[in-house]
Amino acid sequence: MGFQQGLSGLNAAAKNLDVIGNNVANANTVGFKQSQAQFADVYANAQGGSTGAAVGIGVKVATIAQQFGQGNITATGNPLDMAISGQGFYQLDNNGAIAYSRNGQFQMDQNGFIVNSQGHKLTGYPVNTLTGVIATGSAGPLQLPTAAIQPLPTTTSLVGLNLDSRDTVPATAVFNPTDPTSYNSSTAMTIYDSLGNNHIATFYFQKAAAPVNTWNAFMTVDNLPTNGVATVPPTGTSLGTLTFSATGLLTAPAGPPLGVIAVPAGGIVYANGSTTPQPMTMDFSTSTQFGAPFGVTTLNQNGYTSGLLNGFSTSADGTIVGRYTNGKSQPLGQVLLVNFANPQGLQPLGNNEWSSTGTSGQPLVGVPGTSSLGILQSGATEDSNVDLTAELVNMITAQRVYQANAQTIKAQDTIMQTITNLR
Repeated sequence: MGFQQGLSGLNAAAKNLDVIGNNVANANTVGFKQSQAQFADVYANAQGGSTGAAVGIGVKVATIAQQFGQGNITATGNPLDMAISGQGFYQLDNNGAIAYSRNGQFQMDQNGFIVNSQGHKLTGYPVNTLTGVIATGSAGPLQLPTAAIQPLPTTTSLVGLNLDSRDTVPATAVFNPTDPTSYNSSTAMTIYDSLGNNHIATFYFQKAAAPVNTWNAFMTVDNLPTNGVATVPPTGTSLGTLTFSATGLLTAPAGPPLGVIAVPAGGIVYANGSTTPQPMTMDFSTSTQFGAPFGVTTLNQNGYTSGLLNGFSTSADGTIVGRYTNGKSQPLGQVLLVNFANPQGLQPLGNNEWSSTGTSGQPLVGVPGTSSLGILQSGATEDSNVDLTAELVNMITAQRVYQANAQTIKAQDTIMQTITNLR
């Protein structure tokens, strides 16, 4: 029987060397998970059961178990590269056939789909192009919208400033935007119409003779009144008055809400084909009147022009955020991850991909960072989890095991030769 035990040992040791060699060969393969040959002893089954003195008949390879430990994460600079930190797999669509991978090397194809090197599409949640909200109810291949972002006309603005309480009433009582002696202070901001054209909105502040602590506010758009009609001499649109308390805090217009003024006559009138009149409100609620020089503390508005996609990145929860030339950002989709109750039950397909089996269990789908799923790191990939030093040591051990089994065959051969040479 010694030949059979030795032969089984040689086969097992050779298989172990094959597994180790495959690990070493894939030490630089992104997302690769090393395997381990696991062995079991073999005993002959005797009728009525085996005795306690039974001798085994060798060894067999019980399974080749993949080890799904975390690999090191290396930055690549490619915005579509993603690394999973923690558990989970990317779900890939190959014309309806689903596969799973830890290789986060992706690129965008000519149709805007995120694909791997085999052309398999990364799946996730798409974005509603009208609202910019992730549509979490319908997962599928991720296709990034590359169309220009639509402009948003300015409808609200926040103007926070301090008007100097030490200022005196201007020498010229009638407001004229071209006459600095008719107002005390001014500031300007860029606003946008429905076509994304930018316009300069200028606010002027004139201290009133009475009542005390009152300021007249005026506005021009592109140096014209908000109705777009030029006059001689130039005038602006009156926004009403701002009134402050004895402690310098705004008290009127009282609103509600406090300090909000709407552009009179329904909004701003343009002559460039955009939507007119464009309604707009100014929020002066954070403005003050202290004994300090005029200064602007806040100047914000909610509009923007159109913009082209010029970059994107992936957040930890899998949301792909696009950056546009107008300075805005918005979601383009969200990557899904999948986990399994028994990842070692997955069937290797090659190309860094696996398929689910009955042993692996049903795929548990979710967004990164939820349940047992890991998070994503953008612009990086996960290295192979092969410990090259340990594998080289394992190779030496496997080689010695192979030699030892060969030696048992040699010893058995010597015994057989001795027996056959008896006279």
